[in-house]
Amino acid sequence: MTETTIASDLSTTYDAARAYELDRAHVFHSWSAQAEITPMVVTRAEGSHVWDADDKRYLDFSSQLVFTNLGHQHPRVVAAIQEQAAHLCTIAPAVANGARSEAARLIASHTPGDLDHVFFTNGGADANEHAVRMARLHTGRHKVLTTYRSYHGGTHLAVNMTGDPRRWASDHGSTGTVHFFGPFLYRSAFHATTEAEECQRALEHLEQVVALEGPATVAAIVLEAIPGTAGIMVPPPGYLAGVREICDRHGIVLIADEVMSGFGRAGRWFAVEHGDVTPDLITFAKGVNSGYVPLGGVAISEEIHRTFAHRVYPGGLTYSGHPLSCAAAVATIRTMEDEDVVGRAARLGEDVLGPGLRALAEKHDRIGEVRGTGAFWAIELVSDRATREPLAPYGGSSPEMAAIVKCCQERGMLPFVNYNRIHVVPPLTTTHDEAREGLAILDAALDATA
Repeated sequence: MTETTIASDLSTTYDAARAYELDRAHVFHSWSAQAEITPMVVTRAEGSHVWDADDKRYLDFSSQLVFTNLGHQHPRVVAAIQEQAAHLCTIAPAVANGARSEAARLIASHTPGDLDHVFFTNGGADANEHAVRMARLHTGRHKVLTTYRSYHGGTHLAVNMTGDPRRWASDHGSTGTVHFFGPFLYRSAFHATTEAEECQRALEHLEQVVALEGPATVAAIVLEAIPGTAGIMVPPPGYLAGVREICDRHGIVLIADEVMSGFGRAGRWFAVEHGDVTPDLITFAKGVNSGYVPLGGVAISEEIHRTFAHRVYPGGLTYSGHPLSCAAAVATIRTMEDEDVVGRAARLGEDVLGPGLRALAEKHDRIGEVRGTGAFWAIELVSDRATREPLAPYGGSSPEMAAIVKCCQERGMLPFVNYNRIHVVPPLTTTHDEAREGLAILDAALDATA
C-alpha cells in the first residue's frame, strides 16, 4: 500500500458533512434515543480545546467523559503511540512485552500500600467486573455492597452495581448487589447537620446493612473513592477509614473504584490518598493514558494476588494490556511525573476552580452547593435554595438546564452536565487563564438564563 493510498483512506474521515451523514445512517449511540440526537462533529482537538465542523473552537471543560487528563493530542503521548505502532502494534496477552510490563511497573509505583500487581482490561466497567470476580473467588462469598448515587459501568454486573437511574432498565435483582446510602451532607439521608454527623451516621448505616445482609455473605464493598458522574461528593474526613475498619472486621474486600478520580483528577495520584486508606483492589481507566487508546485495569494487593498464585484466575480479555494502550499509559504517567501534573491539578483547584466557583455561588442563587477538589468539581443547581429543589429531576433533565448548556456552547465552552449539576472537570493541564475563561462563560450563561 502506497503513502498516497493511505492518505486517501484517511482523508475521507476528515470531511465533516460526510462524517455526520454516516453517523446518522450507521452509528448507534450510547445512552441516547437515536432519532432525537444531533451529535456535534469534532474535526480536531489540541490541548484544552476542540473544533467543530464549522471550525468553531470550544474550551473543553468536560475532558470529554472526564478522561483527557493531559488534554488533547499531547505530543509526547501521540509520539509514544506512533512509535509503538511502528514497533509492535499488537500481541496476545499471554506473552510479555515491554510496553505492558513498564505500564504495570509505573502504575504500581503510584498505588498505595502493596497493590503491586496489575490486571489489564479494556476500560472501567470490565475492571469493576473483574475486581468483583476476584473478591468473590478470594472470599468464597457472593454479595457486593455499593452506594446509591454511584456509577460503575455499563456492563451487566457493573450497571447493577451502579446506584443511579442508569441501572433501572437493566436491574433484575440477579447479580447479588445490595445498595446503601453513602455520605452526602447536602442531601443527607441521615438528617445530619455537620460533616462529622454525616460521617458517623453513614458508617452506622453501613454497619447495619452489613449486619442485616449477613457479614459472612458479603464479598466486597465497592466505593467510588470520590463519586464521579453521580455528583462529585467528596467523602467527609474519617469515612473511608471507617469503611476500611468495617471491611477488616468482617473479612470483606474493599474495592476502590478510581476509574474517574484516579491519576491526578482529584489532586492526588489516587483519590483514596485523601482518606489515607489502602483498599484491597483499585480499579482504574480513563486518566491512566488520557483515554487516547482504551485501557483499564485492577491493581491487586499481595494477599489477593496470593490467592491466585497456584490457582487459575478464570478470566481474561483478548486485548488485555494491549501494546498501543500501554505505550500511551507509559508516556502519560512519565509526563505526569516530569511535569508535576498532579500538583498542577491540586493547585488548579486550590487557586482557581474552588475560589471561582464559590464566588459564582455568592452571585447566583441557583447554585445550591459547590464541592470538589483538584480538577474535579460540581455545582448543584436548584430552583430554590431554601428547599434545595433541584433544577432538574433526579434521573432527568429540564428546559432550564438545557438553556444553560446551550448558552455555554454558544459562548465556546463544552460543559459536563448530569441532571441538575454542572461538573467542572477540565484537563489537568488546563492553564489558570483557561480555567478563568471557562468560569466566566459559566457565569455569563447563568446570567443569560436567570
